[in-house]
Amino acid sequence: MRVSIEEPGDDRLADYVQLREVNLRRLLEEEHGLFIAEGDKVIRRAADAGFEPRSFLLAPRWLDSLRDVLAKWPDKPVYVVSEELAEQVTGFHVHRGALASYKRQAAVPLSQLLTTDVSRIAIFDDIVDHTNVGAGFRAAAALGVGLVLVTPTCADPLYRRSIKVSMGTVFQVPWTRLQSWPGDLKLLQEHGYVAAAMALTDDSITLDDLAARKDEKLALIFGTEGHGLKPNVLRQADLTVRIPMTGGVDSLNVASSAAVAFYATRR
Repeated sequence: MRVSIEEPGDDRLADYVQLREVNLRRLLEEEHGLFIAEGDKVIRRAADAGFEPRSFLLAPRWLDSLRDVLAKWPDKPVYVVSEELAEQVTGFHVHRGALASYKRQAAVPLSQLLTTDVSRIAIFDDIVDHTNVGAGFRAAAALGVGLVLVTPTCADPLYRRSIKVSMGTVFQVPWTRLQSWPGDLKLLQEHGYVAAAMALTDDSITLDDLAARKDEKLALIFGTEGHGLKPNVLRQADLTVRIPMTGGVDSLNVASSAAVAFYATRR
């Protein structure tokens, strides 16, 4: 269903309008249950993960290389546009001229995810930067974290920027959004997880000390940029953990901290 489009105001391109306007996109994507994949590799990974497309927005040069992906969904529209038109619609220069709109899948309840054999869980609490969320997912996928949980106020892992930074690993690592926070920590603890909050507190242990414990089940909690984890989260956690620093540096970017912690606690 290839359709050549030459007008930026064409209603059929509504899924792709103003992709840099975060608030607008959040409302549109929630209302229609969609997310945007950018770049040929991410488009392919979303398809391989079983997501159903709504449509594709492609510059002509991508029709051949994505032919196998398009062939899986012969009834889905493929809007063929110039790269200049794509920029007019989306509000920015679309890297390499390839986008797709996919349907979101229903969230899996936390209780169902905890029935699987997962030894390490990452919890991203109130992280507001989509780049950090995407980088955190990429580290989780690369370093063997089996499940990612995001709190109610955390940025959307399926926002275009998060997906792009993660290189599509948000489709690879199972994840869900918590409904009760920090109340859901109790459910994790009941399932045998040690809740380790990453924070600079007087009673914190070092990451080396945490790794030496070799806990069978571990939930690592990372707080928002700047202020970190709130006191009510720290009170409910089993441990508080810090990464020792040198050179007068008191903290790392949250995505960097996550990568270090995932590597140190790998099994």
